[in-house]
Amino acid sequence: MTQMPAASAIIDWSQIDHVLLDMDGTILDLAFDNHFWMELMPQRYAERHSLAFDEAMATLSREFHATQGTLNWYCLDYWSRWSGLDVAAMKIEMQHRIAVLPGSEDFLTAVRASGRPLWLVTNAHPGSWRVKLERTGIGRHFDRVISSHDFGMPKEDPRFWPALRAQHPFDPARALFADDSLAVLRTAKAHGIREVVAIRHPDSTAQPRVIDEFTAVDRLPHLLPI
Repeated sequence: MTQMPAASAIIDWSQIDHVLLDMDGTILDLAFDNHFWMELMPQRYAERHSLAFDEAMATLSREFHATQGTLNWYCLDYWSRWSGLDVAAMKIEMQHRIAVLPGSEDFLTAVRASGRPLWLVTNAHPGSWRVKLERTGIGRHFDRVISSHDFGMPKEDPRFWPALRAQHPFDPARALFADDSLAVLRTAKAHGIREVVAIRHPDSTAQPRVIDEFTAVDRLPHLLPI
């Protein structure tokens, strides 16, 4: 069995006051979202518009590419209007597939026990994050739940972080932020967040990624103990 690396070699917790965490692919298994958007969504879109699955997937892929990096990429209202489907209702329908990544709750419990403020900072639409928190029960760990939809811009937008701090003050030089999105981590790093941590294994059904650009761990418990 491979031994988990000592946290002292990864993060100096004496320099961290605030812990900010992404949700999907960081705490929760990204397998749910990958299944939803890459399998269920094209299937339902094909049925709704009388298309073959491959044709529906190609149409969706073009729209995914066009909206990537914008708030519409994450907006269930946008995708409902675009597709003619009730995407929020589909999330509720499929909520039995939502799962917490192994060890995530141990990490959340340890952060709370350390007395540090723990914030969820997500790009997820309210119609998504509320379902996921209710289904998993992880919401009880967080002091604040913050969605980029409250600010009208995604976390990868450089304007997001100043807007977040204006409404929820914290010292970025004494903060840790973990996310599975490299685009988001780049923006967070540019804003001056002391420790940005990439999650290498966000989807339990896929292989871990190779990430050299940032401090990276397979999953959150690799940052323990605090």
